Amino acid sequence: MKHIPKLILPVLIALIFTNCNDMNKQNKMNIKKPVAEKITNELTAHGDVRIDNYYWMRLSDEQKKAATPDEQTQKALDYLNDENEYLDQMMGHTKDFQEHLFDEIIGRIKQNDESVPYFKNGYWYYTRFEKDQEYPIFCRKKESLENEEQIMLNVNEMSRGYDFYNINALSISPDNKLLAYSEDTLSRRIYTIRFKNLETGEILQEKITNSQGAAAWANDNKTVFYTAKNEITLLTEKIKRHTLGTNESEDVVVYYEKDPAFYIGVNRSKSGKYIIITNGSTLVSDYHILNANDPDGKFEQFTPREKDMLYSIDHFKNKFYITTNWDAKNFRLMETPDNATSKENWKEVIAHRPDVLLEGIEVFNDFLVVEERKAGLSYLRFIDQKTREEHYLDFREPAYMAYISINPEFSSKWFRFGYSSLTTPNSIFDYNMKTKEKVLKKQQEVVGGHNPEDYRTERLYATARDGVKVPISIVYKKGYKKDSARPLLLYGYGSYGNIIDPSFNSVHLSLLDRGFAFAIAHIRGGQMLGRQWYEDGKLLKKKNSFYDFIDCAKYLIKEKYTGKSHIYAQGGSAGGLLMGAVINYEPTLFNGVIATVPFVDVVTTMSDPSIPLTTNEYDEWGNPANKKYYDYMKTYSPYDNVESKEYTNLLVTTGLFDSQVQYWEPAKWVANLRAYKTDKNLLLLHTNMDAGHGGASGRFKRYKEYALEYAFLFDLEGITK
Repeated sequence: MKHIPKLILPVLIALIFTNCNDMNKQNKMNIKKPVAEKITNELTAHGDVRIDNYYWMRLSDEQKKAATPDEQTQKALDYLNDENEYLDQMMGHTKDFQEHLFDEIIGRIKQNDESVPYFKNGYWYYTRFEKDQEYPIFCRKKESLENEEQIMLNVNEMSRGYDFYNINALSISPDNKLLAYSEDTLSRRIYTIRFKNLETGEILQEKITNSQGAAAWANDNKTVFYTAKNEITLLTEKIKRHTLGTNESEDVVVYYEKDPAFYIGVNRSKSGKYIIITNGSTLVSDYHILNANDPDGKFEQFTPREKDMLYSIDHFKNKFYITTNWDAKNFRLMETPDNATSKENWKEVIAHRPDVLLEGIEVFNDFLVVEERKAGLSYLRFIDQKTREEHYLDFREPAYMAYISINPEFSSKWFRFGYSSLTTPNSIFDYNMKTKEKVLKKQQEVVGGHNPEDYRTERLYATARDGVKVPISIVYKKGYKKDSARPLLLYGYGSYGNIIDPSFNSVHLSLLDRGFAFAIAHIRGGQMLGRQWYEDGKLLKKKNSFYDFIDCAKYLIKEKYTGKSHIYAQGGSAGGLLMGAVINYEPTLFNGVIATVPFVDVVTTMSDPSIPLTTNEYDEWGNPANKKYYDYMKTYSPYDNVESKEYTNLLVTTGLFDSQVQYWEPAKWVANLRAYKTDKNLLLLHTNMDAGHGGASGRFKRYKEYALEYAFLFDLEGITK
């Protein structure tokens, strides 16, 4: 080989790299895009006709599970598989990089790990993981952590033979002898409750099918209450009573929720005195209580339902605490005797404050702990039950998350809480409420090392188009210089009042260490700045969520945290709706968008009460049977507003068995975009054929999807390692 001068070598390398890129682009152009068949279907409401050419993609559960697919089923499955194959071809050049990213991501996770034990009713409970194992092992020790370990469930053994497996809602009988747990083997969140004798290790033959999962034990140690689902809509509509040793067909319905707008559930109070049925819609709360010593008794309503009144209850000694929005938009705290629970008996403990959202409480014999939020930040407030003296814990970072952890014992002087930020791994503390001593029990270990001082976090405020200040939490590695060439991923949700707190995720290190910034837009529709912040982003004000997100992105560009060619966006579920609406309004604002399990066919889904969750959410999105809501949601529904124009690069993910957002919504959306978009940008759909809304089960498999998503971003940025 002839000697190549040093000055020429970089030029040759650049030419080779350019030629490889050109060949790669040419190969992509030659790959055949999936084309979904168009079958005209008219959907009519209020005299308005919508054409849905891909309505045929919708399959029932029976069709998906059929051993011999019918013609429609086969056609739909073929389309999903074609899209998966197309994605594999288009992203094939990143396959090795995806494997590297996957190994990198799971390499930060401690293989042999264990949760911080908590003490309840004579036992220490904890969960641990073993090296190379996907699933948890649930354990306990009697009285002392020095005593012998008892494995209650080893989910690694239980999951063998299943493509998807999830254990949920472990519940121990009051005498500590029996375990109720629930399992899902399909990812539809339809659980089967099973029982295990913890003294003998025997898993009992009896089971309860088609449940929400949780079981609440009565004090007789043989009666459990559980929530049964409607088999078609999957709504939680009945509370049943089951007695061990009997067949589930004999179970008695103790409560039936007739209003399909309500979610229901059942639990045992922390005090152990009551079984509590919870009923909740977007705007109304309702509870029914039963003495746990009288499992055959009748549940009594806590207080009559009232429109627009939300509340939650906590039992302590001979009274209930009530956190409520009654005459208090940001909630206040009340109390009432447990034998006189109607609203006329409630007395105020903590008054309403217009600038503070009261999020929840934890009760102890000597202290009351209040979880509050002010100016978007969470605070923990401690009130002495006897002296009424109070104090707050101080958190010094500009953006963080602090939360109440597991505190099952009233008598404890120690309060357990969690803390995290965009730079600080999740940390569990025990705090002595009397002496104010704070003990770090465990901080999430990042294998390979993580120094929070290597990263910087900020709280920014973007001015939305109507003048409202919208908070943004951002994190980046030190040395990140503000200029338009810096890549940034902006995340958003903005629905149901859910708050996306700025917390640590070791997965993000794969972004940050490659020069990305990661930011969260705390848009309206969430509850970051109080209840009004939520109300200003729902129903006929829903577009505020979309505009806020767009304006946050433009602010970050204006302030040179990134540039238009290097800003990316991501959201999932209702956040996927956000992504779909945003790219219809601003199709080229972002260089790439990731929409995970996106809720994008709003009008059709909200018009169909047979679809799971639809009727529960009329107060969130509106009921399209009412013309004003139909007209409004039609103006922003992503599927209904696809147009013939250029769209940005887009990666969409879904799960075949998703019960929250049915797979056909993203599949139809992608097919519609393929038919209309005029650009040559990437449009990719990944369907997990074995999973649902939460993705793959297990500890590590889910990170395959993270690796795909990040490879998508890095490929657009030209980052190859």
